[in-house]
Amino acid sequence: MNTSLNRDLKARHIAMLAMGGSIGTGIFLASGNAIYSAGPGGALVAYLLMGIMVYFLMTSLGEMATLMPTTGTFCDYSGRFVSPSFGFAMGYNYFYNWAITVAADLTAAAILMQYWFPQVPAAAFGLGFLILISAINFFNVKIYGETEYWFSIVKVTAVIVFIIVGTLMIVGLLGHQSVGFKNWTIGDAPFHGGMLAIMSVFLVVGFSFQGTELVGVAAGEVADPSHSVPKAIRNVFWRIILFYILSIVVISFLIPYTDSRLVNASTTSVAMSPFTIVFSQAGLKFAGSIVNLILVTAVLSACSASMYTATRTLWFLAKQGQAPKFLANVSKHGVPRAALLITIVFGMFTLLTFFLGEGTVFTWLVNISALAGFVAWVGIAVSHYRFRKAYLAQGRNLSDLRCKAKFYPFGPIFAAVLCVVVIIGQVFTFGWSWTNFFANYVGLIAFLLLWLGYRVIKGSQVIRLKDADLSA
Repeated sequence: MNTSLNRDLKARHIAMLAMGGSIGTGIFLASGNAIYSAGPGGALVAYLLMGIMVYFLMTSLGEMATLMPTTGTFCDYSGRFVSPSFGFAMGYNYFYNWAITVAADLTAAAILMQYWFPQVPAAAFGLGFLILISAINFFNVKIYGETEYWFSIVKVTAVIVFIIVGTLMIVGLLGHQSVGFKNWTIGDAPFHGGMLAIMSVFLVVGFSFQGTELVGVAAGEVADPSHSVPKAIRNVFWRIILFYILSIVVISFLIPYTDSRLVNASTTSVAMSPFTIVFSQAGLKFAGSIVNLILVTAVLSACSASMYTATRTLWFLAKQGQAPKFLANVSKHGVPRAALLITIVFGMFTLLTFFLGEGTVFTWLVNISALAGFVAWVGIAVSHYRFRKAYLAQGRNLSDLRCKAKFYPFGPIFAAVLCVVVIIGQVFTFGWSWTNFFANYVGLIAFLLLWLGYRVIKGSQVIRLKDADLSA
């Protein structure tokens, strides 16, 4: 069996993956929860802060991924520039992050399907979609790349149309009279729940942004990473403004945070996509069904990207000798199928909807995945901070970098600090119980145990800057 991936992704694949890779469950479904919990102003503040942080993280990742394109991305960089134990723990955290996200995306798609089929168990849809997404990832990375390319076009188009239609509704040219600022002034809006509420939605908002870093993972399978990756990274700022900030502005003006369609009143879990609600309010014939179909397609696209990322991360760990050797094997088409099967097992967590209810399971999976994502982002920030110091310590010239991060060292420091604040701050935002604590922090606990355990067993030490591996 071969253990090398094929560089079969084209520049257009990587460009569209960067454009649409993070447009999925978070923005289409979980954004309603952010509005409901923190009000329009609170949700917007959370998205703005997160957008700034993610911009810094992406420029940090771009600087490293352009010089050293690898499927292991910052898991590899964490081991090179911080310590082998940190890289080991970061790799498993990232695998766990995206494997759980597969289940979250499948559950979200099942929730959306109940718009048409409310009597069919969500788990039945989840299992059917798991089979479909597994098939897309099973045969050839070209199939994955081409599927994501067209899925991403659908997602990007849907968001642009949503913003245009929503803006026309806000000013009174479509659907009804101008709404003005009435949804920003009802109750205790715009900052419903105050600072604590904003802190509570950071996880959901972070989940919406997760996936922007997938371009770094795909760099290991793209034909020309030195050209494609910087181009994709440079567009991240405008993606954040267009897809996230403007979408939240539209939602906040058109849907009051008190709208019962945003969440199930009995469980405070996700009920309906804000996108579906807005298009239905526009009075467009069959708009709700058409938009819901687009959202199902978009969420399944995000699910496919999650499965791809988790699989490649596990394959990389096996290549590094940090996972069972058989997981490093790939098919003749360059697909790590053994690692894919392990990821599929995690995707079956969507079947928990049989027992706990789809809304509850979705919220639970989002919180788990989002916290693991924040840990991963800390890894990017710390790795880049150390990378730049190592680069200079070894006498290299910054002008030789094809993609140079701006605002260093403020960028990675700001990102790391904000991520740590969000991680720690969650303990103050959920009703205290050991069950809630474990459900929210199981990933962080596992990360710390893996990090310390590897360090003790292997005697791992912090890498000296002059000894850091800067080879491509």
